[in-house]
Amino acid sequence: MNESVLGKLAGRLTTNGEALCAWVTVNEPGVAEWLAREAFDAVALDMQHGAIDFDGAIRSILSVALAGKPTIVRVPIGAFALASQLLDAGASGILAPMINSGDDARRLVEFVKFPPLGQRSWGPRTALPLSGLDAAAYLSAANGMTQAIAMIETRAALDALDDILQVDGVDGVFVGPSDLSIALSGGVSVDPRGAALMIEARRVAERAKAQGKYAAMFCFDGADARAMLALGYRVCTIASDQALIRAAARGELAAARAGRA
Repeated sequence: MNESVLGKLAGRLTTNGEALCAWVTVNEPGVAEWLAREAFDAVALDMQHGAIDFDGAIRSILSVALAGKPTIVRVPIGAFALASQLLDAGASGILAPMINSGDDARRLVEFVKFPPLGQRSWGPRTALPLSGLDAAAYLSAANGMTQAIAMIETRAALDALDDILQVDGVDGVFVGPSDLSIALSGGVSVDPRGAALMIEARRVAERAKAQGKYAAMFCFDGADARAMLALGYRVCTIASDQALIRAAARGELAAARAGRA
């Protein structure tokens, strides 16, 4: 496995390693780079619910690469063509929301992987230099370096879990705990660590391992990530840029005001 920036994430995961990832929502490459320069293994950019646009994403990918780390990008629902553009710009993985069937997963693979696994079009303008390879070697290695990650967020996705995992070219599945908890409650509540969610979370981790794939999870803090790693999840995002800034601000303000009237 190539150990360039582009291949680092796949290199960890293909040797059964684990990855702790920062989660970035703001459209400022400096934030992604600051977090990449901490001990995170990768940075995830959120283009679905975050404020990141395409220009911000490609600039952030390069900023993270300057820090020697790979980038995963969550694209909007069904934005598979955008996924190919982000891979050309140097993303190491695509996180696709609302993958509800084997057909959805195959559609993701079509845009993320080159033939014979998919139909990704050739044009790796930034990915090629980040890979450290010549064109022929990159074409040969790209499918192994590039991660296609399907999000599991609905009852339909749980019902189709094995079909999704069995799609050749899907590297892992990512539980979106808030949306999945809403689905499990029939739209009544958001309970991303409730009993119903955790029953399904255990099953997802077990089925992914049985299929030779990895399970990933959005985690709310470091302790939560530690618990999910113990459950068998091998990729965990930790909090978000906004949550980390908010927590730090509240902590420092509380310290400044402690003991004052």
